[in-house]
Amino acid sequence: MKRIAGLKNFNSSEFFQKYTIILVWIGLIILYSCLMPDTFATWRNVTSMLSSKAVLAVLALAIMIPLIAGDYDMSVAANMTLGAMLIAVMNVWWGVPIGVAIIVSVAICAGIGAVNGIFAAILEVDAFVVTMGMQTLLAGIIVLISNSATVTGVSEVLTYAVYRGRLFGISYVFYYAIAIAAICFYFFTFTAAGRRVLIVGRGRNVARLSGINVKRVRFLCFVASGALSGIAGMLYVGVLGAADVSSGLDYIMPAFAAVFLSTTVISTGKYNPWGCIVAVYFLVTGTTGLSLMGVNSAIQDVFYGGALIVAVVSAVMVSRGKARSGLKAALAKEKEEKQKLQKVS
Repeated sequence: MKRIAGLKNFNSSEFFQKYTIILVWIGLIILYSCLMPDTFATWRNVTSMLSSKAVLAVLALAIMIPLIAGDYDMSVAANMTLGAMLIAVMNVWWGVPIGVAIIVSVAICAGIGAVNGIFAAILEVDAFVVTMGMQTLLAGIIVLISNSATVTGVSEVLTYAVYRGRLFGISYVFYYAIAIAAICFYFFTFTAAGRRVLIVGRGRNVARLSGINVKRVRFLCFVASGALSGIAGMLYVGVLGAADVSSGLDYIMPAFAAVFLSTTVISTGKYNPWGCIVAVYFLVTGTTGLSLMGVNSAIQDVFYGGALIVAVVSAVMVSRGKARSGLKAALAKEKEEKQKLQKVS
């Protein structure tokens, strides 16, 4: 009887809204494994995918934090690249110990997030415009401090702690990304501060009337985004053992695609950390399979762009569906209350 009751309560529409991406991801894995059993369906390829794109997952989480509060931060990829370059320049050219270089770099990236927060949250300038301008500014600063050179020879302590060191064959960087996602999940799910961010994202006027300091919440979200971008930069230089001028900037499109796709996974209609992780590796699986099949690398950009469009459209449709469901529920409740009053009278 319990099983039958459970089946009666099963909502297939809600199930597929939450897990469509996961089902498609599984389908891609099966398809590529059948087509390329000797290349795709190997533990070496699996560990490579999990390890090589963990930086992208961290960057997606950096984008997610201000987005939950209703703000766009378009400067995260440039901030990450700057953080990586600062570590490389300080450690390789200036002889600064790697630990000190990391701390200084992450602090500077957090400071850049604070500048974004001052303009966007305190002075209420459009966040998209501010952070786009910051992205261009940082790209120029990166060129200046590096003389347009790729800086190699970063301390092996960092490269081992990030990429060369492995657990179950998977680089440590993957576990760092999972740990950061877990921290974000705990923060937004179980802390009062996290709930305040969620309330601000749902409606700033309502948040103000609830006594929440909206400007401070938005400002701190930009600072957190900047700090997380700096951590992504540290992981990036740890993976490569070097820092270059521009390749980190290419992360912006897939990172945004992953964040928007997260609204269609697990917690539909909401940006969520575990959804970001699933979305990143869904995208990685798709592009890796195409690459192993010998498809032109430009098609990977098409895949990312198409995924971003699908993600945005899906997020809008889910949001509208929830709004309609909420309206229907409210009307049904109102009708029920009217019927009760009529019976009483």
